Amino acid sequence: MSAELDLAGRVVDLVRRLAGSAAQAEVLVDHTALALTRFANSGIHQNVADATTGVRLRVHVDGRTAGGSTTVVDEAGLTALVERTIAAAALTPADPGWPGLAPPAALSGDDAWDEATAQAGPDERALRVRAFVDAAAGLETAGYCRTVHWSGAFANSAGQAVAGRAAEAAMDGIARVPGADGVARLGSRRLADIDGAVLGGRAALKARAGADAVELPPGRYEVVLEPTAVADLLANFAFYGFNGKLHNERQSFAEIGAAQFDPAVTIVDDVTATAGFGVPFDGEGTPKRAVTFVGDGITTAVAHDRRSAAEAGAASTGHAWPGGSSFGPLAANLRLLPDESAPSAAVAGPVADGHTAALVSTMERGLLVSDFWYTRVLDPKTLVVTGLTRNGVWLVEDGEITRPVRNFRFTQSYPLALGPGAVLGIGGNAITPADSWDIFGFTGPSLRLASWNFTGGASG
Repeated sequence: MSAELDLAGRVVDLVRRLAGSAAQAEVLVDHTALALTRFANSGIHQNVADATTGVRLRVHVDGRTAGGSTTVVDEAGLTALVERTIAAAALTPADPGWPGLAPPAALSGDDAWDEATAQAGPDERALRVRAFVDAAAGLETAGYCRTVHWSGAFANSAGQAVAGRAAEAAMDGIARVPGADGVARLGSRRLADIDGAVLGGRAALKARAGADAVELPPGRYEVVLEPTAVADLLANFAFYGFNGKLHNERQSFAEIGAAQFDPAVTIVDDVTATAGFGVPFDGEGTPKRAVTFVGDGITTAVAHDRRSAAEAGAASTGHAWPGGSSFGPLAANLRLLPDESAPSAAVAGPVADGHTAALVSTMERGLLVSDFWYTRVLDPKTLVVTGLTRNGVWLVEDGEITRPVRNFRFTQSYPLALGPGAVLGIGGNAITPADSWDIFGFTGPSLRLASWNFTGGASG
């Protein structure tokens, strides 16, 4: 038995002892060890490491539900957590939507564990930073290299008891010339997959190719989105589109059984297939499994925790987020499947890889977009999002990149951008960009889309 599972079981026993056998309890214990090497002005300026064990408790007593958490895991700290959570339950309103506890069920799949990543030290991260800086060949650089490993367990008073562990590594860096930045990001389950020289060279190439950008008028443009931009689409689909709570409340665009996407689009959530938070069970102890949300353009499912599933007359899909019942279930490992038969072309200019280059070569006139940022949802029902381009935009004419373009603001419905007939090409390059939260693994290829609505230029 793992130390975390033993700790979770002790808390369940404490609830029984202090609240009686009629009380229902679920306990999530996680130990997270994060190590981060930051660099700026082309030099390392910070090495930090933090290891924390947390306990999250939820109890349902006399028809009322309350939760609490602590990082004090001695006997006194655990007792205090249980006592105050039981007391809080007595003061909360009745909870008629309580879905009950997850029943006993075995995990499926293996742990997302790499021992070398879990044990990596600052020297191994510093080597990747040095390679990034050297590859930028004199440009100013900044970013981070991180490793994180997690071990945890879940237990409840219905008899469910599971444990797992995961590791992740990531690098995110920019290279800068006056007036232009280039970015390169990558997340992986293995630190060995992070090549600082490749990322640094890519960032520097983009920065140099972005100098002396011109301003183009706002309007609708055909686009090729690189995976760093596609990850933002997937994040918003996860938070606002495939969220079962929002779907129950009719605040989501998702219509089960409808052909809402181009037939080339398949989107799955699979904790075993992407970087990011590789935990094999959710915040309610439900084992995670692969779920297809869009298959060949047809919306087939939304994510459910136990509460949203009960409201919908469905089953939990294993997407409960710890402490996230007010927001709803979240698919943290969305993956837009690449076109494995997609061609590759020679890389030239600021293009990141051969699959993106092939998509660019087919575009008569449009824009190559590296990245989106500061995106905000204007209308969750249609998932209209506004945001800015970042870290490189280029004009493409007759399949060739002709000039860098200054940043745009856009206002665009994300589902419509991938709607029937709107996807003109999908690359074969499924990439997981580094995520600043170290808990998400949104993975996708480059996309060629028929239209993207740019509503403002650099001048306003």
